[in-house]
Amino acid sequence: MSVTVLIPCKNEEEIISQTISLIQVKLLETDYEILVVDDFSEDLTFEIVTKMSKNDNKIRIIKNKNLGGLGEAIRNGIENSSKDFICFFMADQSDSVDDLVSYIDIISKNNFQAVLGSRFVTNSSVHNYPYKKLVLNRFFNKLVQLLFLSRYNDFTNAFKIYKKKTLMSIYPLVSENFNIFLEIPLKIVYRGYNYKVIPISWNNRKSGNAKFKIRELGSKYFFTLFYCFLEKILLKKNKN
Repeated sequence: MSVTVLIPCKNEEEIISQTISLIQVKLLETDYEILVVDDFSEDLTFEIVTKMSKNDNKIRIIKNKNLGGLGEAIRNGIENSSKDFICFFMADQSDSVDDLVSYIDIISKNNFQAVLGSRFVTNSSVHNYPYKKLVLNRFFNKLVQLLFLSRYNDFTNAFKIYKKKTLMSIYPLVSENFNIFLEIPLKIVYRGYNYKVIPISWNNRKSGNAKFKIRELGSKYFFTLFYCFLEKILLKKNKN
């Protein structure tokens, strides 16, 4: 069992070293790497992680490419991962390192191609989620469930773990921003990959600025929804 903890990162100098340290403590007995993809940060994020990587060969940092963006950072990270499994982990510590350990334990002991966390099932917990974002989140995820006839209810959450081979098999990944975190699990579900859903926790960031902007990203999510729905129909026709 080997895992890449993939952290897309932009302007997170206030918190990135602490985030990496929290992961290191929890994964001491795991074959892991922490791969930070720096998305053209304008602060000291790249320098901070580069310094940490010189003292620990399990920490790697690469710069994003092309025009940048979160979608490109995720593709860049997947392609540069050196491990069997990849877990997307947010630099702002909204994700739980205890849940990360659970992800690794479950996917390493079972024949799952993905473990998809949900913040909205029994035994999950959410703290300080902005009310407007919460309402829009639940509305949109319910729409996704209805369109794809799925029981899974937290497609838009980034924090999930996958086999690297599985991620490579669902290429191309076309999303440019946060909507890549919708595209990936949607393809896992409607293409029939084997996955497990578990409860996870989520905490709103305590420092730095949120990168998610509702007005800017709404249309991108609906584009991804339409694209994946169309692909699902085409795949079904090809099978028939």
